[in-house]
Amino acid sequence: MSPTEHRPPATRRLRVFAFDPSFATRLDTAVINELVLEIPWEVNPKDGADWPAPGPVGEYLEVVDHDPASRACYEPVDLNHPYLVARDGLAPSEGNPQFHQQMVYAVAMTTIGHFERALGRVALWAPHQPLDRDGKPDGEPEPVRKLRIYPHALRELNAWYSPRKKALLFGYAPARPSDPLHGPDNLVFTCLSHDIIAHETTHALLDGLHPYFAEPSNPDVLALHEAFADIVALFQRFTIPQVLHHQIARTRGDLQSQNLLAQLAWELGQATGGRGALRDALGRTDPDTQEWLPKRPKPADLLDITAPHERGSILVAAVFDAFLMIYRSRVADLLRIATQGTGVLPAGDIHPDLVERLAEQASTSARHVLRMCIRALDYCPPADVTFGDYLRALITADLELHPEDQHLYRVALIDAFRQRGIFPQGVRGMTEDTLAWPSSADLRADLGLPAEGVQQAEPPDEGWKDWKVQQSAGKEQRAILPYLQLKSELLDAPQGAGDPEPASPKLQLDWNLETPRERVAQLTAENAATYKAWLLHEAPEDYWQILGLNRSPQAPPTVQRGDDGLPAAEVHSVRSAVRSGPRGALKTEIIVEITQTRWGFLDPHKQRTADEPGQPTATEGDFAFRRGCTVHIEPASGTYRRVIRTRGSIADPEPLERMRRWLTREDPAPDDAFHARQDWMDPERFALLHRLY
Repeated sequence: MSPTEHRPPATRRLRVFAFDPSFATRLDTAVINELVLEIPWEVNPKDGADWPAPGPVGEYLEVVDHDPASRACYEPVDLNHPYLVARDGLAPSEGNPQFHQQMVYAVAMTTIGHFERALGRVALWAPHQPLDRDGKPDGEPEPVRKLRIYPHALRELNAWYSPRKKALLFGYAPARPSDPLHGPDNLVFTCLSHDIIAHETTHALLDGLHPYFAEPSNPDVLALHEAFADIVALFQRFTIPQVLHHQIARTRGDLQSQNLLAQLAWELGQATGGRGALRDALGRTDPDTQEWLPKRPKPADLLDITAPHERGSILVAAVFDAFLMIYRSRVADLLRIATQGTGVLPAGDIHPDLVERLAEQASTSARHVLRMCIRALDYCPPADVTFGDYLRALITADLELHPEDQHLYRVALIDAFRQRGIFPQGVRGMTEDTLAWPSSADLRADLGLPAEGVQQAEPPDEGWKDWKVQQSAGKEQRAILPYLQLKSELLDAPQGAGDPEPASPKLQLDWNLETPRERVAQLTAENAATYKAWLLHEAPEDYWQILGLNRSPQAPPTVQRGDDGLPAAEVHSVRSAVRSGPRGALKTEIIVEITQTRWGFLDPHKQRTADEPGQPTATEGDFAFRRGCTVHIEPASGTYRRVIRTRGSIADPEPLERMRRWLTREDPAPDDAFHARQDWMDPERFALLHRLY
């Protein structure tokens, strides 16, 4: 390398608050409240200039600091200024708008990094849907390259993700008079809470993966959205070494006791009149006695609690309970050594070496649980998800990558979910093999087909379509049913010299974490269009049936149809995922999400009328009822490895009626203000959800 040749560094270091500004004014936490985050050093692929531009504006995010309430636009911070690069950015400051911009950018980029490492691909935001004057879809969705972040968008103590604006909106306001942390004229900024930034960024990332996870088709859907955002914010804490060491030492290694690692948004909880953090995975503070009370598993809570945040806290508690079980198991030998076998630590501070080892085990366990939780998103049905579905996704995703489960992560999750009363529907037990989603081998067995690798010259049944035994060089090859294998012409296999050009478009899967996101977004859209064309025009009806989809002309008229008059399907994405197994081996998959939509009516009589044979196809209704599947495909062979379906198909009356009962129930729980207001069809659901809590 010549003396004048320079390469950009791998990461950029930026200072942030580890919790929120209030911890900097407390003697016991001031030393751990300033944190330096390392985020990727971004370079503009078009001109080679260093990103982020002033704002900050980078590849993923665009910070726009417009304060409508004050009619002010704050000068954007330039993180590439040499003084700021040399000093790891601006020093944490409650009163400096430029630091606010720096903090939201750094924490959001850190959260994005956790998703990309767990999922094995770059993060994409949900597309923007243009609307007409009546607020109805008008034209094709448009890709969103950058998520906007407004640090001072609201004059209220709140923050939310806006699906319509594709933006994170953070608010600020004076604290309430009862707030013990702030004076009467002090302002509280939600954009300075590490937890709140991570929480809202997670909402946006989840919306980019599963657009229908924000439609409240059952009591678990919005609760899962809120719970998952809390889980990410919670376990991101364990990536902060100084905080982890501080809390391990303070609790003497007992993370089940009250500690900062399990508490979210402390300052906002105080500022809004609470007596503790906004949410705590381990317990709560009694408003009368001010005593901290640990949470005990109560399976009946799942039957009684329907408000999204409160219901979501059950899922958060289950995941955190599993983490604690794993942590205690991993440190049991350390505690036996430290206590000469008694398991009881002597009074006083524990040894710094023991703190280091306990923190190492806590961090390792938390990172694995966080990645399990994120990877599980690829193993969920695309709509009408439940807590039980998510448990199955957690087990399946980890089983695929870590078959041995050496540290019993999956056992701990199953046990914790059982104690909280979370059981999947339609499974015969709570063991790994029964909870895992069906594999292609399971599908073959259910259909009475030969196992893979078994030759068979004749079809098992005359009813099977397109059964074909190919002949090659006089040797009989294994017969393959088209609905259990992706059509080979769709796979982007390397071509040799002289090979003819493919007659139809292929899936393009040669992209990875290094591919520019704009190119990835383009390929994802093109792959979805290619797969959809093949699904609608070439795939046999048997193929639709195995995926749980309906292609019958006799489907109810309320099922959305295509130009051919047959039930249509939407292919939301065809994406690849590259993951590293326990021994470093790379595992690649094609993941396809497919949905069908049917219009539902709140009035059962209107539904029956609209579904009568001979009625014209419905063009709108009171709510959208969706079914579909997530399919995992082995790219080398095209074999379908997993088919993850919603409960029931689009024509089934029972799940449609179940959704109608949920939406129209007359006696919502007293704490379910969201449902009582009948605003479940509002596209800005997160604004409403966060204003109510």
